[in-house]
Amino acid sequence: QSQRRSGPRADMAPEIAAAAAFVSGLLRTRGCVSEQQLQVFSGALRDALAEHYRHHWFPEKPFKGSGYRCIRINHRMDPIISKAASRIGLSLPQLYQLLPSELTLWVDPYEVSYRIGEDGSICVLYEAAAAKPAGSRGLLSCKNQMMLGRTSPSKNYIVTVSG
Repeated sequence: QSQRRSGPRADMAPEIAAAAAFVSGLLRTRGCVSEQQLQVFSGALRDALAEHYRHHWFPEKPFKGSGYRCIRINHRMDPIISKAASRIGLSLPQLYQLLPSELTLWVDPYEVSYRIGEDGSICVLYEAAAAKPAGSRGLLSCKNQMMLGRTSPSKNYIVTVSG
């Protein structure tokens, strides 16, 4: 019996499943979406992520392409989430009510993590038991680059010019 692999898609299944379960869980906590709708949404999101990441998944260099794989809600809904939500009839205004207004979800080989809010803590949802490739140590991921230099919450300043 030969083991057949369907390309990079098989390698990213646990990471994609963790990301889809997380977003589905956020929708579940509001109680406005049925379990059947959540299953359809989760399946649609897994399919959309697998397709989107198909040529951008590099287990040998986990941080390569991390910006492309980053899912963001930041006053704009990530199109992958809105596409999956449309499969269960959720509109954009409904999504904005159900999901955090600031959410970053990083889906990388061997690790899935998220941050709610611009200055929130980064939490790991999934981490592979297998060791990351030695060549990935010391490289800056999209997530690590965002955290560099952040010692305090961002502040807004008003600058006035008098003449």
